[in-house]
Amino acid sequence: MAPYESDDSTTGDEADDMRVGRRKAARYVVPVAVVGVAAVTIGLVPAFAGSGDPDLPDVSAQQLIEKIAASDVQQLSGTVKISTDLGLPDLGGLESSLGGATGGGRDGSGSSADPSSKLMELASGTHTLRVAADGEDKQKLSLLDKAAEYSVIHNGGDVWAYDSASNEAYHMKDAPSGSAGKGTKGRSEDVPATPKELADEALKAADDTTSVTVDGTAQVAGRDAYKLLIKPKQSGSTVGAISIAVDAKTGLPLKFTLTPASGGAAVIDAGFTEVDFSKPSASTFDFSPPKGAKVTEGDELKSEGRAGKGHKAHPEGSEDLGKGFEGLNVIGEGWSSIARFDTGGGKGMPSENSGAGDAGRFLDSLGDHVSGKFGSGTVFSTRLVNALITDDGKVYAGAVTKDALVKAANAAK
Repeated sequence: MAPYESDDSTTGDEADDMRVGRRKAARYVVPVAVVGVAAVTIGLVPAFAGSGDPDLPDVSAQQLIEKIAASDVQQLSGTVKISTDLGLPDLGGLESSLGGATGGGRDGSGSSADPSSKLMELASGTHTLRVAADGEDKQKLSLLDKAAEYSVIHNGGDVWAYDSASNEAYHMKDAPSGSAGKGTKGRSEDVPATPKELADEALKAADDTTSVTVDGTAQVAGRDAYKLLIKPKQSGSTVGAISIAVDAKTGLPLKFTLTPASGGAAVIDAGFTEVDFSKPSASTFDFSPPKGAKVTEGDELKSEGRAGKGHKAHPEGSEDLGKGFEGLNVIGEGWSSIARFDTGGGKGMPSENSGAGDAGRFLDSLGDHVSGKFGSGTVFSTRLVNALITDDGKVYAGAVTKDALVKAANAAK
């Protein structure tokens, strides 16, 4: 099947149509470098589940992208298996070393049910989620553990989160549908947790640095699907390929897999193991705090400065990190793009030698010291995103190799 790229044999009106099609779908296809660091995200079984490749009508990559864009599934329920292998140490240990600075600790400074910290668990390991939706105003996501369950329920104007392990609940009011805050904003919009959310992040802009093709068919969760394959054309990217399984009937992404250029297991892979497009029971979205549960109101935490006392536990000097990033700009384009900014402090990251304690030791364990025309600094690496922090406080980051970061830093001098 033909790739979604211009071809030397395509001329005149056909070429114009292709360019228009690219722009129309531009917000749906992007290098994951810019995907919010695929951010904060996700992987699972390496192979597509199913009993063979279904025989489906041929479609072009452009048609498949537009099918995803036009997908408007309002009602569903199912199970998503998700895991992430960024090559990071246990992030829970870092949170402990920071004294609960993320605000989700159990020391009275915040709530263990706060979605903004709880769902960060999806950044590592393998997890099973139950999801349900009935339109824009009713959604539920449950993170299942061996002995506990954590749920976020959006029902009309309320968002509830409940952690059964600590018997704590978190409540906040949601903006009405149609406003800037509609949907499951309270769930933490920074953490894509389903194949569609991941695909929406990955599929936002197609350009000449990207190869997009249809890579056959598959069966996922008992559904016939097309496979959309996205690859960088440029060298220097840590992204090998992104594969998205798209439901042949509804256009809903059923599985998302990101493999690194270095090979090995997927960095991010999330997929439905079960899915049902019928209307969930209304009781699915009902919630009342159990007897004896500690209930925290989100507005109360905001009035205290996001998470109350928790932020006072930052290591000395670390509260200044990230303040006033200066001169943010992007070097290069597409998959090889590198974000460059100045922390404004004139110095690099805290280290054990700088007196930052456990947090400093954690950062040192990730770092690889480098030098060049730019001076010296430390590269912090994952299997997907790398960042060079120079000793004078400059930061270069992207889904690119260490050598690409050093080269960019040298060129900036």
